[in-house]
Amino acid sequence: MTRRENALLDRLRLVAAVLVICNHTSPLSSYTILGDFYLTRVLARVAVPFFLMVSGHFLAKGNWSGTVSFLKKTVLTYLAAIVLYLPINIYNGFFTFPQLLRRVFIQGTLYHLWYFPALILGVLISRQLAKLGHAYALLIASCLYLIGLGGDSYYGLVSQLSFIKELYDIIFLIFPHTRCGLFLSPFFILLGANVRPSRAPRTAVLAFLSFVALSAEGIWLHFTGWQRHDSMYLLLPLCMGSLFPIILSLNRGQDRRARQISALMYIIHPLFIALLPPAARLTGTSYVLSGNSIVSFLAVLFLTITVSVVLYAIRPIQIGKKYRAWREIDAGALARNVSAIRGAIPPGCEIMAVLKADAYGHGDVEIARLLRRFGVRRFAVACIQEGIRLRRALIGGEILILGYTPPDMAAVLKRYHLTQAVIDGHYGLALDRAGCRVSVHVAIDTGMHRLGIPSGDIEVLSSIYALKNLKVTGTFSHLCVSDSLDVEAQEYTKKQLSNFQESLSALSAKGIDPGRTHIQASYGLWNLPQQPWSIVRTGMALFGIKSSPSAVANSIPLSPVLSLKSRITHLTHLQAGQSAGYGLAFRTERDCNIAVVSIGYGDGIPRDYGLRGGYVLIHGAACRVVGLVCMDQMLVDVTDMPEIAPGDIVTVAGRDGELEITFTDIADTCGTIANELLSHLGRRLDLVCVPKKR
Repeated sequence: MTRRENALLDRLRLVAAVLVICNHTSPLSSYTILGDFYLTRVLARVAVPFFLMVSGHFLAKGNWSGTVSFLKKTVLTYLAAIVLYLPINIYNGFFTFPQLLRRVFIQGTLYHLWYFPALILGVLISRQLAKLGHAYALLIASCLYLIGLGGDSYYGLVSQLSFIKELYDIIFLIFPHTRCGLFLSPFFILLGANVRPSRAPRTAVLAFLSFVALSAEGIWLHFTGWQRHDSMYLLLPLCMGSLFPIILSLNRGQDRRARQISALMYIIHPLFIALLPPAARLTGTSYVLSGNSIVSFLAVLFLTITVSVVLYAIRPIQIGKKYRAWREIDAGALARNVSAIRGAIPPGCEIMAVLKADAYGHGDVEIARLLRRFGVRRFAVACIQEGIRLRRALIGGEILILGYTPPDMAAVLKRYHLTQAVIDGHYGLALDRAGCRVSVHVAIDTGMHRLGIPSGDIEVLSSIYALKNLKVTGTFSHLCVSDSLDVEAQEYTKKQLSNFQESLSALSAKGIDPGRTHIQASYGLWNLPQQPWSIVRTGMALFGIKSSPSAVANSIPLSPVLSLKSRITHLTHLQAGQSAGYGLAFRTERDCNIAVVSIGYGDGIPRDYGLRGGYVLIHGAACRVVGLVCMDQMLVDVTDMPEIAPGDIVTVAGRDGELEITFTDIADTCGTIANELLSHLGRRLDLVCVPKKR
């Protein structure tokens, strides 16, 4: 459960938001210029670095696996802020197109919105620098910070050298202030990613002394007049680097409310700064609201907090994951499987990840994103809808549609840069007549007799490569009995391989380039020696799951990527002789305790799983599923489990302690193959990704 009472990081976000409001309202300006400078230009300057360090801390805590999701949320928030302040921008005058580009991508469309493009750019840079290791990443980011420092608080000093001034003149053409993105944010994001909690007395002493020194530096620079801007100080990294470990050591849990309200405060407070003067004139209170800096600040602060709290209260409420039943993806296992498969195929052969049926229940978009990180650039799907779904999720690389797409949808194939399988000669002609140039792989039927141009029909086959609207980038076939080590099956597989090779040789003899070639799927990888083809198509092997328990010829070290988990929702006691479930299919032979688990055949669990002897894992022990599985729930006998409570996690597939249940085990129990079982996993199962360990 989330504990708010010690959620110091999130509470300090509220303090940082207040400091940002101070920065933009100058609360002490009516009373003391120096005091206001110290408050707004020195003390308040810790706010943005703090925000950046918190972001870096949590991204690195998840091994940067949440970067895409974080950037997506940040971009959407920034777009909403741009729309919110559009009336003010219109009132101030439209930007020219070059100005608009610089405003949107660097400077921010209003003065405080520079933070969002800076954060986005900073995270992108930091994620790449982090791959170099902590020391090199921080070294490069430190160099960028020092360059930015010269164009900020120390500009008056360094610009005395003409060649340095000319260098900064070039920088300022792109970055109006060096705090924008490149020079400030990567450093503090990486600093937050790398500092560790500390309560050591020397850390506290260093934090205090560095803060005092930072204050002295800020005031000294104020009197030198060197500042072009005053967002960056030489001692600011030391101050934040010593203060943040103390904050981390005191932090316990999270406070989502404080986090979201602070973000709202940051975004909306300039709206009230802009509205306060006209409101004061309309109400005749200009002397009070506009003439007194503290009153103005308090008015803006009050309105900002009030509206932020109201907006938070009426926000759409998101349902968290892991509350009922969910799929869990092990990114580390997927990375290891990719590496193992690459080690099992010849040099130059590429992996084509088969992501049919929601990546066999693993989550096609999520898996594709991970595979892109692991260097996989080719994907295969069953239908055009699956390909479009990946493209709309910004998945790059080749996406091959293995099934049928109506020829009149050729324009859609072209629009989404999808590669279509030519499933027979007539289909190839119809696709060509559609008038759009599309990329295709030509399918050859080598003996499965499902799809493809017969391997012996060389004339029809070669004619496809001459069609002007078809850009042939590959040629492939499919093995139908490669999953069997039976002698007869092996002979048939050899015949298919021979047919494929003969077809390719005949094409080469005609001067036709077949493009990338592929015939092996997962069992072709498991049961065949290395083949000379350009690509291996793999789905089940990539996910570390065999269709059945049958033995394979090649031992490749693969691990299951997917786990399936749920929770106990209710416990009930039955006496000997009582029955339970639909059809009263379970009848007790002894007094027993039954746990109701919130997963059922609506989620993909076979209805007769309990009747066939199925079991689950709870607290590392095997517990039998009893009776008929319901649509949304199933019953589990937990009589021999002494400590069971509602909310406990139930592992339906996966590892718990020393025991493991695989999807192959479940499928074998129910008389089917794992492929079918996985393709039935319901969409209402949330998907949770376990990050790859460093």
